[in-house]
Amino acid sequence: MTPIRERWLMLTLAGIQFTHILDFMVMMPLGPQFTKVFLISDAQFGALVSAYTFAAGVSGLLAATYLDRFDRKRLLLVLYCAFTVATMACALSETYAQFMGARIAAGLFGGVLSALSQTIIADVIPFERRGRAMGIVMSSFSVSTVAGVPIGLYLAANLSWHAPFWLVVGQSLCVIAVACVTVPKIDAHLHQPERSSVLGGIWETVKETNHLWAFLFTGLSVMTGFMVIPYITIYMEANVGVSSNDIVLLYLVGGLATLVSARVIGVLTDKRGKVWIYQRLNWVVWLPLFAITLLPNGSPLWLIAVVYVLFFVIVSGRMIPGSAIMVSAANPKRRGTFMALSGASQSLAMALGAVTGGLLISRDANGLVVGYWLTAAAGFALALLSLAVLKQVSVHANTPLSTVVSPPFPGAE
Repeated sequence: MTPIRERWLMLTLAGIQFTHILDFMVMMPLGPQFTKVFLISDAQFGALVSAYTFAAGVSGLLAATYLDRFDRKRLLLVLYCAFTVATMACALSETYAQFMGARIAAGLFGGVLSALSQTIIADVIPFERRGRAMGIVMSSFSVSTVAGVPIGLYLAANLSWHAPFWLVVGQSLCVIAVACVTVPKIDAHLHQPERSSVLGGIWETVKETNHLWAFLFTGLSVMTGFMVIPYITIYMEANVGVSSNDIVLLYLVGGLATLVSARVIGVLTDKRGKVWIYQRLNWVVWLPLFAITLLPNGSPLWLIAVVYVLFFVIVSGRMIPGSAIMVSAANPKRRGTFMALSGASQSLAMALGAVTGGLLISRDANGLVVGYWLTAAAGFALALLSLAVLKQVSVHANTPLSTVVSPPFPGAE
């Protein structure tokens, strides 16, 4: 694959990531409108949000039964088209039940797109450039953070709550047209000998000890952030006194920062080594975790913005070398199944992190959040544990990842 074709492929995968992440994130600022339009409680709105993540986790488990049995391009286009139709159903929904069904469908089809995109990267991009490729694709999360909240609020306020979903549909149709040209046919995995049954393929994947260590490593990495992330806005408004308008501004600033940092971390990941970068980001992750959970009331907005930038850059940046390590730990013959199961384990880790964090915090008589710093302490403990687990992970070529830790000079991998 030529460098130009490779870059177009990465941009296409980033576009796919952007649309399905935006589809999820655009829900967050629309809570007040949904509660009024559908006459539902806050708990019912929470069910709408969690329905997508839960469905995504289920789809990851289901995808493990078929991901390695089709040409990657054809499967990507089919799933992405189905996701687009599901998002269109969201835009056309008129009742709570209809919208709930559409959100579940969007999660089922959109949830596996990340795993499939990372599988394609691992199939096509050489190991030495995989960190940079992950940085390009994962920068779509930053763009979604920057664009999702402001655009969702603007369109919903000036048109209707349906408008943001129509925006995602229009963008998805454009990406589908581009993907038909830029994504190559990827079917080498179909010609591997000794094809097993569907359940046999799953068993062959999970019985490999290295895969289990990789699943645990990724789960711990994800839980580190999700111990804290779901309750940031609650803490900022209740304890720090930040207005909802300033929350939008803070997410905008944090997203812009990661838009730059994701590319930088991706390049450094390839130059200095995937484990080397992951280790160092984990050693300093305590700083943004504790900073954002201990901000006092009345903190100036500029200080809060600095903390947000640190949090977004370091906490999310860890996942760039972490993802490059994870995809390299897969047995190439079962990479699709591995990535599907990995995606499901990440969804479970998000849920476990959010639930555990919720158990650690409480409200006092004045409605202030108490014990939020405990989520940071638990998250940092998980980050340190992920470093211990990482020592057990090997790349698919049976080369221990410890051999690429702290290379003697930049690029020595």
